Amino acid sequence: MSTTPPDAGGSTAQAAMPEGAVDEISLLEMLQVLWEHKWMLIGTTLGAGVLAAGVTLLMPNYYTATARILPPQQNSSSAAALLGQLGGLAAAAGGNIAGIRNPNDLYVGMMKSRTVADRLIERFELKNYFDADSQNLTQQKLAKASKIAAGKDGIISVSVEAKDPKLAADLADAYVEELIRLTGLLAVTEASQRRLFFERQLAKVRDNLAVAETDAREALSKGGLALVEGQGRSLVEASARLRAQITAKEVQIGAMRGFAAETNPDLQLMQRELGALRAELGRVEGASGQVADAKNAPVANENVRKLRELRYLETLQELLVRQAEAARLDEARDLSLVQVLDSAASPDRKSSPKRALIVLVAAALAFLVAMFGVFALRMLGTHAWPRSVR
Repeated sequence: MSTTPPDAGGSTAQAAMPEGAVDEISLLEMLQVLWEHKWMLIGTTLGAGVLAAGVTLLMPNYYTATARILPPQQNSSSAAALLGQLGGLAAAAGGNIAGIRNPNDLYVGMMKSRTVADRLIERFELKNYFDADSQNLTQQKLAKASKIAAGKDGIISVSVEAKDPKLAADLADAYVEELIRLTGLLAVTEASQRRLFFERQLAKVRDNLAVAETDAREALSKGGLALVEGQGRSLVEASARLRAQITAKEVQIGAMRGFAAETNPDLQLMQRELGALRAELGRVEGASGQVADAKNAPVANENVRKLRELRYLETLQELLVRQAEAARLDEARDLSLVQVLDSAASPDRKSSPKRALIVLVAAALAFLVAMFGVFALRMLGTHAWPRSVR
């Protein structure tokens, strides 16, 4: 009578066992191994936790202070009502200065600029605070300690982390102060950019107008302007207006070329209008020359030119003054500029280090490492797997 060998029978029985049972046995074996080494696992976990706690106790406390601001919002300018009566020059200024699509990003970038960082470093002597031996390293550490971001609600938050809670609050408020200072120096809004554009153009026109007035006074003292009367004076006035319109149209076309191709229909329309204005100016100036020649007064030709230049500059100055004044009114309304919603308060609770979290993470990592170490030793044959469950 033949008998099945025990090993073969055991193998057959084991092969006949459901797959789920094998998995359950394997899990039980693993749990038994962990239980056999429970004190090592507990000791390793507690040791890592105590070590992490000791390290975190040596770490200094950091405090975070936050200031919140509302930057100026871009809106339609009241100067748009003047565009029709001021002609192409006003349109050129508006077209040459593109509105800011996302003003919040602009103000965030300004506060993150090297200019602001250098002023804060000098103001608060941050080289000593960060123990940095160079300006560049101090800038990097300040940027790392600062968090400036714009939220979806349009509010910009300025957070600064420092060991001293008062320093953190002072730095956060100082960022806002430096932003306000920069917005007063730089043309960042549409109105301020238009105002700056017109003021620069106005300064040039005034210088030229002063020269023209001097020439006109000299001609008047010699009685020369008396030769320019009647039809000649009317033609001079018309010529001055046309020259001012041509200058405005040229500036407008130059502004459009910055973003429009030559095939752009609006650009082509303005070019045709410019050609028509130049043709009209040629006819007017030709007629004024004929009037002077008819009087056979060579001196009058020069006087016509002087008077035409004077009237042209006076007309151009009037356009610029009116538009610059409109831009100033818009800028004054925008200079609510940076509105401080929340000033940075000195925090009374630390923001880091998060000691409890550090201890828990260190203990969990130590337990995992110890557990895999135990399994690795078993697999390498240093210790046999328990056979009691089988």
